[in-house]
Amino acid sequence: MVRRNVRARLGAMDDIAQVRRIFDGATFPDPPAATYESGSLGGVAGEWVRPRSGDSLRLFYIHGGGFVACSPKTHRPVTGGLAARGFTVFAPDYRLAPENPFPAGRDDALAAWCAFAEGGPACIAGDSAGGNLALAVMLAARDRGLPMPRAAALFSPVTDLAATTGSRVSNALRDAMFNPQSLANLGPMYLAGHDPRDPEASPIYADPTGLPPLLFHVGEREILRDDSVRMAEKARAHGVDATAEVFPVVNHVWQFADHRLPEARRSLDTAAAFMRRHAGAGRA
Repeated sequence: MVRRNVRARLGAMDDIAQVRRIFDGATFPDPPAATYESGSLGGVAGEWVRPRSGDSLRLFYIHGGGFVACSPKTHRPVTGGLAARGFTVFAPDYRLAPENPFPAGRDDALAAWCAFAEGGPACIAGDSAGGNLALAVMLAARDRGLPMPRAAALFSPVTDLAATTGSRVSNALRDAMFNPQSLANLGPMYLAGHDPRDPEASPIYADPTGLPPLLFHVGEREILRDDSVRMAEKARAHGVDATAEVFPVVNHVWQFADHRLPEARRSLDTAAAFMRRHAGAGRA
């Protein structure tokens, strides 16, 4: 279904209007176990997602969308799913490229995170481009002496905007959503001439020492598979508690299908349990 209805329509992702029509189109219902409310933190608009009942922990979630599309609203299937698992979530509506290229999105996410962190201990999570920004926020917070999250759950993050080998090649035909050219086209829209090997843009080139525990979930057939696997390996080599779990068959950010896909439920259950273990006293 994804291969026919998404990959075929996305093509090389060189048409921003088309990409936004596809990514921003509603595809899954909002999880009913959560409430959704507009808000703002650190001067950045966003959305609060809260469980309808029960105690909760604090989670900062950064949505994906190739740096050029999507919003907190499009990602309610994930943020609502995490809220249903016991988290009060804030998702920033950060500025998008190409109108606002690097580092605008990172700067918005960092400003919102700093304001969010004032409320006490919390975890951070993100998918795809949002996973990239979550790592970038942690690296910037570490370097600037700002509060760090207790743990991070990262769903198919983009960690290397310069990559052209590995799973970018071996999974070129197997990935149900993207082809290598599509990512090659999106990168320059976000970077606007910036070096793709800058550690602030591609976390794989950063020194991960001092990052909190990291959990990566990625599909075995994704062209982004190695972004997670290599990032986890590098983090472990620098003394970080990092795990990469590779799921067979699933498409990019399959967590959207929490309401119908067992692998999505397992991913969100595992991520929620992982963050809960490390959240400590970070209760909302």
